[in-house]
Amino acid sequence: MCRKAWEFESPLPHHTLGNAAKKSGSPYENKRGYPSWASGEIVSVFIFLLPGFVAAAVFYSFTAYPKPNEFGQVIQALAFTMVGQLIAGGIQLLAAALGAQEPWPTSLEIIVPTLSAIAFALIAAYLSNKDLTHKAFRLIGLTQESANSVWFSSFANNADCYVMLHLKDGRHLYGWPEDWPSHSEQGHFRITEAFWLGDDNLDPQYENSREIYVIIVAVSDVETVEFIKPSDSE
Repeated sequence: MCRKAWEFESPLPHHTLGNAAKKSGSPYENKRGYPSWASGEIVSVFIFLLPGFVAAAVFYSFTAYPKPNEFGQVIQALAFTMVGQLIAGGIQLLAAALGAQEPWPTSLEIIVPTLSAIAFALIAAYLSNKDLTHKAFRLIGLTQESANSVWFSSFANNADCYVMLHLKDGRHLYGWPEDWPSHSEQGHFRITEAFWLGDDNLDPQYENSREIYVIIVAVSDVETVEFIKPSDSE
């Protein structure tokens, strides 16, 4: 049979040629076609950033800050990781100065930076909740803002006060804020030692009732919040 001009006879069997074609791909590709280094690099990056991600989760668990987007979370995780690594490096240098000769085992290379980053996150959360850093910046004139929102700072700075909740339906609730929402848009108040008040102090509708033990009020129902210092007789 006459062959076409562009066809040629391969010196290798067809199955051998097929295997050779498969092997001719990049030696760095795995079974799924991705570079073999990709999975290893991703795992290494994740392990490196693990202290930062854990520390960031701890920080946001104890503060009212909203979480940033994914890129911002990676940047914050990197920052917490670097702080954790610096603290861990200082601990390692101190241990060497005290006479430790053996290098850290692999497990400690992850555990110590993670614990260091968590400790730093707890300190940062405390400073933020107490507005200490921004308070110092305000004293020297660098800023006039607080670390948190006005809503959060008002409750944090008046923790020894009773509150008067003026509701949108015209009612007024007085009591002790056991719990209050971190944001003014969502959440609930848990008020104890509560009384409903009218224009003439105690609301006539409730004047013969006992003190309310606990009441839950949605922040979306509140128009205004007053902070009231307790009198000496209370």
